[in-house]
Amino acid sequence: MTMTDRSEAGEVPAVPARPPELSIPDGFQARLSHSVASWSRDQVLIGGSPWRISRLVPAVTDIVQRMKQAGPAGIAVHGPRERAAVRAMLDRGFAEPVAVGSAVDEVNQLTDFDVVIPVYQDGDALAAALAPIMQARSGARADATSTPPSAGGVFVVDDGSPEALPIAQAARSAGARLVRHPANLGPGAARNTGVAQGSAPLIAFVDADCVVGPDWPRSLLHHFDDLAVAAVAPRVLPLPGGRSLLERYEQVRSSLDMGPKAEVVRPGARLGFVPSAALLVRRSVIESSGFDPSLRVGEDVDLVWRVADAGWLVRYDPSVIVRHRSRTRPTQWLRRKVQYGSSAPALQARHPGRLAPARISLTSLSTLALIGLGRPLAAAIPVGVGYLALARQLNGVPQGPVLAARTQGLGLVADAQSIGRALRREWWPLGAVALAAAPRSRMARVATSCMLAPLVVEWAQLKPPIDPVRYLAMRLVDDAAYGTGVLAASLGARSWRTLLPMVSMPKVSMPKVSMPTVSMPKVSMPTVSVPGRKSVSAGPERIRRQPGLAPRPGSPSTYRQAWSWLGRHGLRPARRSAAGSAR
Repeated sequence: MTMTDRSEAGEVPAVPARPPELSIPDGFQARLSHSVASWSRDQVLIGGSPWRISRLVPAVTDIVQRMKQAGPAGIAVHGPRERAAVRAMLDRGFAEPVAVGSAVDEVNQLTDFDVVIPVYQDGDALAAALAPIMQARSGARADATSTPPSAGGVFVVDDGSPEALPIAQAARSAGARLVRHPANLGPGAARNTGVAQGSAPLIAFVDADCVVGPDWPRSLLHHFDDLAVAAVAPRVLPLPGGRSLLERYEQVRSSLDMGPKAEVVRPGARLGFVPSAALLVRRSVIESSGFDPSLRVGEDVDLVWRVADAGWLVRYDPSVIVRHRSRTRPTQWLRRKVQYGSSAPALQARHPGRLAPARISLTSLSTLALIGLGRPLAAAIPVGVGYLALARQLNGVPQGPVLAARTQGLGLVADAQSIGRALRREWWPLGAVALAAAPRSRMARVATSCMLAPLVVEWAQLKPPIDPVRYLAMRLVDDAAYGTGVLAASLGARSWRTLLPMVSMPKVSMPKVSMPTVSMPKVSMPTVSVPGRKSVSAGPERIRRQPGLAPRPGSPSTYRQAWSWLGRHGLRPARRSAAGSAR
């Protein structure tokens, strides 16, 4: 049964589970991830993917200190003890690989890759996409002493274009093999057809509107030194040029651009997905599953999530850049944003709970609501509750109270940003009401601040060639178009789960995450889950999420402790009489 047959039968293609014994080779080069910060003389790591706080044993602390001293060059990992520790750090997003020559050729012999290009009705774009790919492959064969040639093929899949001749001419002129669908089946089905044509151990997916560089995808091969890596994505940026407002906006806010920082990609992390516009994957992981051909939009999000759920690593490497042609007509641009949002209900059905427009803690929601009601003193109560719960969680960690306060503050900011994002996107009609009512309503001003403050900071960081007023206007239209797609698709599917927030009750838990070891049973990394640190993507956009905290079963109520503490220090708000309330 083919992948398409399984989808038509209602089956979700399964990705094979990652074997538990996969290790990294001796001499593997790794460095600390950019998102990681150390605390208390490197006894605690903060960051990772998803965000967490982990207390380290001395053996791992020594590796962290060496990585900090080495900087971007990283360290070479030798011996079973170091390899086991760095294996766990790679899996948790605390460390990332460093390119060191052609280690992949020596370790895994992965020099062969197939190129799969799905195309629909755009022969000129296909010709432009094929030119650098074929030139790089012929150049590699001519200079095989420095760059091993690939024995893989280049497969163009025409997904039922009404005008087939321009596609056929472009493929034939470049020397690529052409496969044609008799009818349009969608990009997922087209990529699956291309996968079935080849046999190379790696598969490079490239969309027909993309232009790759001369070193692509060889500049990504070092990631596959790690046998746990199933896929790697480069950074996808628009082609330079263009002076219209939309083109200048796309240069800094393209939906395909995942940002300038390397990440481990998985649900719940800072980066929740990568687009398949340019993606290098391991054949053995996806050949039996592939893309879900029933998804016309969001098929790449679905694949990345299924691969991550099976235990494999998906990496994003922004040091490698692929260019793509942006949509420059406003109607085309808006239509595409709406299409992205329309994938939400189908993805929600396949991955329940991952498409919530906002995921926030009850303490943050209560704090923001009390501020909006004009009760700033009362708003300190849920903040204190969250702090006490987190401080108890970090009991025994050096400078734990300071770390708890810092984390609580960052969590509140992250939750406010999550609410603002939802008000700009899935809840944009409510956001529009809040903007209109801001001059008259304190609650509306709080909502407006959650919506606009992150955009002002974003403008200051990106420094786009657009003035702040027009940039904010474009961002609001961008988010509202995506939210319109979610709303329309949810209405058509009669499913409202993509519109409902997920509010987490406070909880206290200290799960222990043991690292794989070799004669090293004490190497473990207890993980502390913290509220408000989030990173997710509703459809093809980034999202952030992490569970909150709750009183430990059987222990005194954290809320009661917070209330008593406020009373002892004279901070408890006075009870108001009925007459006072009426006034």
